[in-house]
Amino acid sequence: MPLARPEERERRIVVLISGSGTNLQALIDAQNTPALPSTRISLVISNRKAAYGLTRAAQANPPIRTAYLGLQPFLKANPGKTRDDYDLEVARIVAKENPDLVVLAGWMHIMGDGFLDVMSGDRPYEGDLRVEKPIPVINLHPALPGAFDGAHAIERAYEAFQRGEIKHSGVMVHRVVKEVDRGEPVLVREVEIMPGEPLEAFEQRLHQVEWKIIVEGTAKTLDEVAPLKVGSAFVSSHVAVIETLL
Repeated sequence: MPLARPEERERRIVVLISGSGTNLQALIDAQNTPALPSTRISLVISNRKAAYGLTRAAQANPPIRTAYLGLQPFLKANPGKTRDDYDLEVARIVAKENPDLVVLAGWMHIMGDGFLDVMSGDRPYEGDLRVEKPIPVINLHPALPGAFDGAHAIERAYEAFQRGEIKHSGVMVHRVVKEVDRGEPVLVREVEIMPGEPLEAFEQRLHQVEWKIIVEGTAKTLDEVAPLKVGSAFVSSHVAVIETLL
């Protein structure tokens, strides 16, 4: 049974990346499957020109449009502009896509307040134009809530385990707010650190959890902000059956 009729409105997401794009690949593989029904990645944005994630998007079937906007090249090409102006330019690109959701999948740049102000509709993205409705932003972070905020979380957790300070680490998908990695968790998964295992082994196991949770967190958030409706039935990507309302 199809999860949605052909006329069902397609849900659109924009993904921001900085690196190899393994988490992006998980989303690419899941789009328009039961894991992410009636969902399409409309644009992938990278702040690094050499990010392999851009190649992954271009090689997807069908290909996904990409955009590159690096902070330093932007500042060099626009004398007098600031980091805040860069964040607003990224927000403008995203807002013009009019997505249902923005997913930060390995985006290694801390956004200023201006980006979230545009996504919430509190600030125009171009002239007097504002987003029609708030666009939620979620982020994948390789640590548990309140632990190892910011960069190098995997390495910091591993080192803390070696010192006997923690027994396990984890991964979360959370709402993006103005405080770094402090938004409300959408999904959380613990990842055990095995005694004696090298960092590389722990990191690989954690990445495997990331590839699952980023899809699940995206689906959960989309079901909240853009639930699918087929006739008189709502479809959830977390349920394998459709219950028709009588």
